[in-house]
Amino acid sequence: MSTETPAPTATRMKLEVRDLRKVFRWKSRGVDHEVEAINGLSVSARENEFLAVIGPSGCGKTTLLRILGSLEQADGGEVLIDGKQVEGPGQDRAIVFQHFGLFPWKTVIENVKFPLTVRKVPDSEATARAEHFLAMVGLSRVHDSHPHQLSGGMQQRVGLARALATDADVLLMDEPFGAIDAQTRELMQEQLLQLWTNQKKTVVFVTHDLDEAVLLADRVVVLSRGPGRVRDILDVDLPRPRWEYDVRAEDRFAHVRHQIWQMLRSDVEADAQSGV
Repeated sequence: MSTETPAPTATRMKLEVRDLRKVFRWKSRGVDHEVEAINGLSVSARENEFLAVIGPSGCGKTTLLRILGSLEQADGGEVLIDGKQVEGPGQDRAIVFQHFGLFPWKTVIENVKFPLTVRKVPDSEATARAEHFLAMVGLSRVHDSHPHQLSGGMQQRVGLARALATDADVLLMDEPFGAIDAQTRELMQEQLLQLWTNQKKTVVFVTHDLDEAVLLADRVVVLSRGPGRVRDILDVDLPRPRWEYDVRAEDRFAHVRHQIWQMLRSDVEADAQSGV
């Protein structure tokens, strides 16, 4: 009988970013300009992990997310999902933006169905999936309304339902609660945690809010002042589900939040002094 200790099972990486680089170039009054937004950024997200990304203004958070969603093209490095290089938009990723991105002339259910219609999903199936996810975010009663008839929080829930309806493996979220009031934001954070617990997607969540990052994430990626690089990655070893107790009262919550702020403070102060 063998007495060898079994090798530990490797953690499956759902999304990997390797040595990413992005430079923005433009011409003004005949002069060429360029700004390096990201340089040498490498990070990975485990399967079904909730990964928050935080950093000072201008560190490349949104640029990173747009590259992950194939809305921007990198100037170097690579993005892989399930070990395969990403070469363009795909059904494996869905994006939720800060400013909702809803079509004002479409009804709520038409907005949720839109990406499925583009993929030529049969209308009956698209409608059923849209209705299912609208019910999941508590908006069944407004499915025939138009976006202007909804509050900001309700519009963001429509955007979330639309992303979930695509059944993408990776959910990319760019400060999705930044444009709604503080009280609604807390409700949306709780609802997102519940949805993520049920759906188990890999989530990359960009935020500038320290409390939000610690509340939601399994790990927090802290980016340095631009050009963006990974400064550190912190584990958030707080029990889940986190909506069932006052997680902010935990000593560990305060400790992780303090660690993040200590890393960000010098960059934020430097930006304030330079007028950024």
